[in-house]
Amino acid sequence: MKRTVIIGGVAGGMSAATRLRRLDENQEIVIIEKGPYVSFANCGLPYYVSGEISDREKLLVQTPESLKARFNLDVRPFSEATEINSEKKQVTIKSAESTYELSYDQLILSPGAKPFIPPLNGLEEADNIFTLRNVPDVDKIMDSLETTKPKKAVVVGAGFIGLEMAENLAKRGLEVTIVEFASHVLPTVDDEMAAFIHNELVDNGIIVHTEKGVVEIEDKGRTLILNTGEKIETDLVILSVGVRPENDLAESAGIELGMRGGILVDENYETSVKDIYAVGDAIIVKNQITKNDAMIALASPANRQGRQVADVIAGMPRKNKGSIGTAIVRVFNQSIASTGLTEKQLKDLNYDFSIVHIDGKNHAGYYPNASMVFLKLLFNGKTGELYGAQAVGKDGVDKRIDIIATAIKGGLTVEDLPELELTYAPPFGSAKDVVNMAGYAALNIMEGISQNIQLHELEEVKNSGALLVDVRTAAEFERGNIPGFVNFPLNNLRDSMSELPKNKEIILSCHSGQRSYIASRMLEQHGFKVKNLDGSYLLYSVVNR
Repeated sequence: MKRTVIIGGVAGGMSAATRLRRLDENQEIVIIEKGPYVSFANCGLPYYVSGEISDREKLLVQTPESLKARFNLDVRPFSEATEINSEKKQVTIKSAESTYELSYDQLILSPGAKPFIPPLNGLEEADNIFTLRNVPDVDKIMDSLETTKPKKAVVVGAGFIGLEMAENLAKRGLEVTIVEFASHVLPTVDDEMAAFIHNELVDNGIIVHTEKGVVEIEDKGRTLILNTGEKIETDLVILSVGVRPENDLAESAGIELGMRGGILVDENYETSVKDIYAVGDAIIVKNQITKNDAMIALASPANRQGRQVADVIAGMPRKNKGSIGTAIVRVFNQSIASTGLTEKQLKDLNYDFSIVHIDGKNHAGYYPNASMVFLKLLFNGKTGELYGAQAVGKDGVDKRIDIIATAIKGGLTVEDLPELELTYAPPFGSAKDVVNMAGYAALNIMEGISQNIQLHELEEVKNSGALLVDVRTAAEFERGNIPGFVNFPLNNLRDSMSELPKNKEIILSCHSGQRSYIASRMLEQHGFKVKNLDGSYLLYSVVNR
């Protein structure tokens, strides 16, 4: 009987085990997990902190007993793989009772990633500093919350887990401060999109420090010293500054590693050592857009990889096609999602790209409780290739980014977005969905019907002598405007365009860009040189709040 040994019983590892059993009833499948739990919902852990998920047992998706009964899996928790002998095809396993050798025909590594712990002075003496990666971690946090009754908490790092923890600690009644070394929260999205989330945090009482880092810890974790010299008093600290691949076992076995210590695998998920495969957060994947190596630590790709490696082992022609990195996070009443490449990544790669920002509604505007979906689309302005997208809003963000992620995976282009036939009824969407509208706007850029500039380019064109024109109503302009703009309301523009110069470039703005687009078509056909301010006053007001 063949034996497959899987090291790591969460996400990729368990997906591989259950799929392999469905394909092969006769093979022996052994899962080694150094922790007490397998198949747990690690993405749900922050919501248990606030009580939004009230039942701890709901986090435990399966148990060794249930997996044995349903799938005939040999699950061994509290067991750590300490060494791989690839020549003998054996793994050394250390459990509470003994240390033993376990032979394998195929070995799947799914060790995941571990939180990065910065080397801070005073860290070892602190008893109130936690990370969050698994159920024992959340148990420690809950025990501290219940026994010490903290009033203040600091979350170091404003990535997905950091923001989720900040929200859920605040919902529990703590005064929460975020410290992020990058220039903005959520460094995995672009700064102007992250501004929506920054404002949402502040509106919900979170103190946010960006471009600052913790350099030292005093008073057993009760005082954090920042690189600016500021001191923050706190009762509880959550470290969420990133993750590193769990690669010790692979490295000691002579398996080839790549960027940031990730495990290198081929298109069949096989490592540099024969019959040893790897999946999940610890491996290097190909970014499906750039074809470059990438590390994408997300649950959905890990589960997919686990299933695919089982197919490979079972002899099916399955290939590792890579990932594009599609993710979402909710922060109080706003959600932000992204897929593909960001503007920063495209600049770093020296890609030629264009951008459109589109303001739409989650469903028909006239139907009750319609809310904004603000979408950023990045694409090749010549070929229409889709590079990435980000969206923020109260509701419906997931749907739009999922559509664009599917379009990228399917090789669709800007020209295909208006052609997408999406479900429509007033409670669910709009006849012209924001994704369709993004396609129209991008197509206008590609075909030269419209030209735009980005908010960060405004100062440069202003200094070059361009005239800045806001085409909103006089009342709207009076309530708030971008410095340097003059008001020419759209409905009066045909009668007042004689007051505008034809020897200067004109930059047009409105609330979100729709009226300024109409104005640009009108003026251009009368001989004016015009460009639209992408995102217009809406984006300016968020970024400069």
